[in-house]
Amino acid sequence: MTQAPAPPKAIRRRHDREIITLAVPAFGALVAEPLFVMVDSAVVGHLGTAQLAGLAIAAALLMTAVSVFVFLAYATTSAVARRIGAGDLPGAIRQGMDGIWLAVILGMAVVAVTLPLAPRLISAFGASDTAFPYAVTYLRISLIGIPAMLIVLAATGVLRGLQDTRTPLYVAIGGFTANAVLNVLLVYGAGLGIAGSAWGTVIAQYAMAAVYLIVVVRGARRHRASLRPNAAGIRASARAGVPLLIRTLSLRAVLMIATAVATRLGDTEIAAHQIVLSLWSLMAFALDAIAIAGQAIIGRYLGAGDTEGARQVCRRMVQWGLASGLIFGLLLVLMRPLFLPLFSSDPAVHDALLPALLVMALTQPIAGIVFVLDGVLMGAGDGPYLAGAMLVTLAVFAPVALLIPVFGGGLTALWWAMGLMMAVRMATLWVRARSGRWLVTGATR
Repeated sequence: MTQAPAPPKAIRRRHDREIITLAVPAFGALVAEPLFVMVDSAVVGHLGTAQLAGLAIAAALLMTAVSVFVFLAYATTSAVARRIGAGDLPGAIRQGMDGIWLAVILGMAVVAVTLPLAPRLISAFGASDTAFPYAVTYLRISLIGIPAMLIVLAATGVLRGLQDTRTPLYVAIGGFTANAVLNVLLVYGAGLGIAGSAWGTVIAQYAMAAVYLIVVVRGARRHRASLRPNAAGIRASARAGVPLLIRTLSLRAVLMIATAVATRLGDTEIAAHQIVLSLWSLMAFALDAIAIAGQAIIGRYLGAGDTEGARQVCRRMVQWGLASGLIFGLLLVLMRPLFLPLFSSDPAVHDALLPALLVMALTQPIAGIVFVLDGVLMGAGDGPYLAGAMLVTLAVFAPVALLIPVFGGGLTALWWAMGLMMAVRMATLWVRARSGRWLVTGATR
């Protein structure tokens, strides 16, 4: 991304091996998260359009409640990777344990605050009378799983920083399989309806958290790292995560505004929007696999003081992101007849979502670059810039999206606004990557 000459083929091949080794397992682990929602959408979608609309609203709130704390994974990955690059393995694990304790505290606080407010939160989204009870039911049950979800985030960050993306893959596969089986058994076998879908997801989430804790605790004992909560370390982890929290809140605000606008377009539109958004999330997490590799590799290079290596791997990952975006966009278009019937049998929903889906597919190359550069700057610990860039993006997107219903626009117009959002993100991240100001070396930033 800077003016340095292109690396020789041997170096590019080495970077490719590093990226593939981390990104391929990370891809499997990352897509498991949107697949949880997609499984719920597919199972609940066959209960009816009102149930799917309720799930769409509740899922948007749940993902916001969890995703605002994604810094538990991102900041931990960067911090642990830097210490690995500097040769301080025990220190890396201790820092990871601080992140896990912070996840426990935050998870319990989120449940305590949001559980009593579930009906009001659903009402704030403007849910229809038919969708409202389903949304409240799903949200109340699913909130119980938030502590487990945050523990999973933090523990995943520890393992990524240790350059281990295989263990998260295995845990994700197990969790996804359990979630799919439990959803079918509880929704249809036990006749619990949308409540069964929520309970199945919660059970799978706690099982995943338990496995992660076993793995991390074993590693801490093996390297004689303390398992006790350290107040100073927890506070340091929280401070490091504040800029990424702002960045993520701004991104979640974009997605919540999009869902709120779709809700006001009608039940058919919000149901279609939920399907397109689920696919967008799947593509985002798939593209983010390269970004995850970037976080771990960039953190390690900068921890070791190798700025030239960081520049070269950044350039290579951007090429990977662009190519992956092109491929994913093409696959969405070609495979749409196969996967669309899985989500809904309502022809009106299909008619509403198809043009929006095509718009989303066209913007995937941009998304590929965005997610890679986002990961590079996270790996460098460049959180303050990421926070400011996302605030600028929100300031551009919000008025455009909110004016869509005013001027009679539909779901397709909303997804063109989403494409604009991604273009603004790409511009702000590209400027920073070109500047080289993110290349700060050392075991800590």
